[in-house]
Amino acid sequence: MNILLINHYAGSNIHGMEYRPFYLAREWVRLGHQVTIVAASFSHLRSKAPVVAGSLAEEYIEGVHYIWLKTPPYQGNGLKRVLNMLAFIAQLFRFKSYLIDVCKPDVVIASSTYPLDIYPAYRIAKKTGAKLIFEVHDLWPLSPVELGGMSPYHPYIVFLQIAENFAYRVADWVVSLLPKANMHMEAHGMAPEKFVYIPNGIDVAEWQNNRLPVPDKHKEVLTKLRQTGRFIVGYTGSHGLANALYAFIEAASLLKNYPVTFVLIGQGPEKSALEYKARDFGLENTIFLPPVSKGTIPALLDLMHVLYIGLKSEPLFRFGVSPNKLMDYMMAAKPIIHAIEAGNDLVAESGCGISVPPEDPAAIAEAVLRLMQMSDAEREIMGQKGKDYVLAKHDYRVLAEEFLQIMLFVW
Repeated sequence: MNILLINHYAGSNIHGMEYRPFYLAREWVRLGHQVTIVAASFSHLRSKAPVVAGSLAEEYIEGVHYIWLKTPPYQGNGLKRVLNMLAFIAQLFRFKSYLIDVCKPDVVIASSTYPLDIYPAYRIAKKTGAKLIFEVHDLWPLSPVELGGMSPYHPYIVFLQIAENFAYRVADWVVSLLPKANMHMEAHGMAPEKFVYIPNGIDVAEWQNNRLPVPDKHKEVLTKLRQTGRFIVGYTGSHGLANALYAFIEAASLLKNYPVTFVLIGQGPEKSALEYKARDFGLENTIFLPPVSKGTIPALLDLMHVLYIGLKSEPLFRFGVSPNKLMDYMMAAKPIIHAIEAGNDLVAESGCGISVPPEDPAAIAEAVLRLMQMSDAEREIMGQKGKDYVLAKHDYRVLAEEFLQIMLFVW
């Protein structure tokens, strides 16, 4: 079967995030299918940009055929990002015939952060007789309306809404990373039987076999904390407003008389302000460390006792969340403090930690004390539940098979 996957932001193990298209495509290739990923040349998510000298470039990465379409760079979420999106859609239309000739798709997947890619995907599928799957990562335009405060009557939002409604009508299947997104989708014209939930996952083999050593600075700090009997509560990842780290710092202030150290590893727009807040509180139990590469995460998390994940309280999360960080945390087999209110809760479902209300420092501090008072064996049992859950339900080999069954059904 020939699979054409269109994803503006698709990355790879070479280029960085986002990884999901690559991990799924690589599994489909291993199962004997031909897969082409079409992506924009520029994405703010990637750590390394592909080399695109002309209008497009092609390369193979572990058997997956990539076609990079030239798009202009941007920063932030302003007009230049919108122009980048529109340029990608224009390039898809421009090279539609080429993609058809090269890929000869049996299935076309429009893997959407924003829904405009459904138009060229639909044209390609209609021209070739291929089946069409619309994969939804985030609900657009609902996300910029509810999270960004944009008016639902703004011309840009109306334009996106028309595209989203069209996608739900014409797609043979609608796949979403959000378990309860069907409530929104049905209200916008999707037939209920089209919906399939396939969450984010993790490449288990990569996690187990491609472990890189912890950087010297991080290893020295964390090893010293453990040797002096400190209980380490760790956070890794972006330091942004959405990550609810101010509540994490305030929880540290509530526990400054306990042998607990809060360690934040990563970078982001709020890091300086968070460091200032910790200094303002006079916190000696809070440490900030630089970001690390993806390959060092498994060994790094081994040095923690408990891991924290949080998100600001947002009505949009009623449809569910699927954070990649949580997959890493669960694979690390460590107890998790889950400060997220959403339509799903993998920590509660698996029993691998304690769920608390979002942005509640007292609840976070109480969860830390509860976990600290457990024995090592009790925490190991709790953490292992998370790892077992991921291996059973979130291994990309499992998710790729589930996705493939949909494609085979419609093929």
